[in-house]
Amino acid sequence: MLKIFLVEDEFVVREGIKNNIDWQREGFIFSGEAADGELAFPLIQKEQPDIIITDIKMPFMNGLDLSRLVLEALPQCKIIILSGHEEFSYAQEAIKIGVTEYLLKPIKSAELVKTVKKIGEQIIAEHEERANYERYKREMEENEIDIKRRLFDELVSGTIPIAKILERGKEYGLDFIAKHYQILLFRYNNNIGDETYSDEVLELGKEIITANSHYDNIIMFDRAIEGIAFLMKGDSSEHLDKTREAFVYELKEIMEKYPQVRCFGGIGTQVDKLTILSQSYESAARAYSYRFIFEKNDIISSDQISSFLHQNNDDTVLSEMELEILDLKKVDAFLKNGETEEITYFIEEFLKSIGSASEKSFLFKQYIIMSIYFTGVTFLKEIGSPDISIEEPFKGFEGIKEMCYDNQKTKEYIFRIFSVAIERRDALRNKRYHRMIDQAKEYINEHYPDEDISLNETAAFVNFSPNHFSSLFSRETGKSFIRYLTDLRMSKAREMLKCTDMRISDISVSVGYKDPHYFSYLFKKSHNFTPMQYRTSKE
Repeated sequence: MLKIFLVEDEFVVREGIKNNIDWQREGFIFSGEAADGELAFPLIQKEQPDIIITDIKMPFMNGLDLSRLVLEALPQCKIIILSGHEEFSYAQEAIKIGVTEYLLKPIKSAELVKTVKKIGEQIIAEHEERANYERYKREMEENEIDIKRRLFDELVSGTIPIAKILERGKEYGLDFIAKHYQILLFRYNNNIGDETYSDEVLELGKEIITANSHYDNIIMFDRAIEGIAFLMKGDSSEHLDKTREAFVYELKEIMEKYPQVRCFGGIGTQVDKLTILSQSYESAARAYSYRFIFEKNDIISSDQISSFLHQNNDDTVLSEMELEILDLKKVDAFLKNGETEEITYFIEEFLKSIGSASEKSFLFKQYIIMSIYFTGVTFLKEIGSPDISIEEPFKGFEGIKEMCYDNQKTKEYIFRIFSVAIERRDALRNKRYHRMIDQAKEYINEHYPDEDISLNETAAFVNFSPNHFSSLFSRETGKSFIRYLTDLRMSKAREMLKCTDMRISDISVSVGYKDPHYFSYLFKKSHNFTPMQYRTSKE
């Protein structure tokens, strides 16, 4: 119920308003009273009433001064001023301040109740309007994320004419025009797995969005389970360098606050045309693939990778090398979280990171192949794959010679190991994802009448991160979460319109919309009929 607070210096009048009206029966809570504005203000701040009834002439602080203070502190609060005939000159000032009603004394209880109820209806309508706006904004944001995701893919693929890209960007308030461009790919997730729901991951994500908002020349694209892409722009190469350095510094500060979250970023080369943005993306993807080579959280550039490989390009032979340089944890990490399209990158960079012995030493190459083979078999056992067989690498001495003397055949075989393991991993995950989607659908079917059901709430129920859940839900159902929920609610509404004589306002509440106007708007948008027209057409 809405709360009322009374400010009146005349004791008899104050007691009459307080006791002669049954506020509870009228649908209000009488939350407090005071004899003047000075006493009232701290009480009002504490109680946060929806409606204040105040006299205009009072000692210490009058009704107008109180109204100014209240509307500054609580702009949503409604104020009714009570005034004598001779004080009507104050009305103009009250209107300027933003007072809702100005009533003349003496006032009858019925008139006051009527005024308060009218204002109460106005407050409820405003609450509903704000709630509808917030809901509409959430729906539009979710749709916009999907659209921007596709737009980014088109942007870096180089398959869509630039004029069309610029036009579509303009539709969504994205300005792609600049003299220099650079891509930063970034991903963050729990150390225990991408899909797991985590408050830390959510908080880090919020901080990244805030950091991005500080830069007008950086466009952020949410790529769901693939992470985030940032398109950095500059009027000159130097301007872009400064932007990138400042932004990366902010991102690294955020990363340090969440050591339990795995974060990694890859920065591509600068380009001076949108038509060759794919070059920046490809080099960023190569740097980004090093998240499996480097264990610590970091953001590295393609230039740093070149420097790293140069430093490690030595002539070490097996007799001088400690075998610990072959870090199979990196292979295992890639098998757990890598993507099929990243396999070639990973193999190239993994072998380069070991040093020249990976290509020059026959014996060490055998060791690499066998180690990766057994790592793949062990990985399949750990994830519970029903089939752990992978083609054995060597078939007799000739097979050993052929595999180890030909660098390309070595890489092709390692590629097959990764391909088989990741394919079986994804098959098992997809089974689990199907079960998760079924659980999510059951949850939505049970809770669609709840107006506040949300993607985040449903993701938490199935213990998935919101981003990952959103992407998987869209992929499995062919619809965004909001679209699926809205379609379900509309379907239930159609059933009720056809099979019951329930009032439309009651149907609206039954399918999760407290505001029947918003429900009617969505229904007409979906069916080209109002609910009443639909019901009439089915009779």
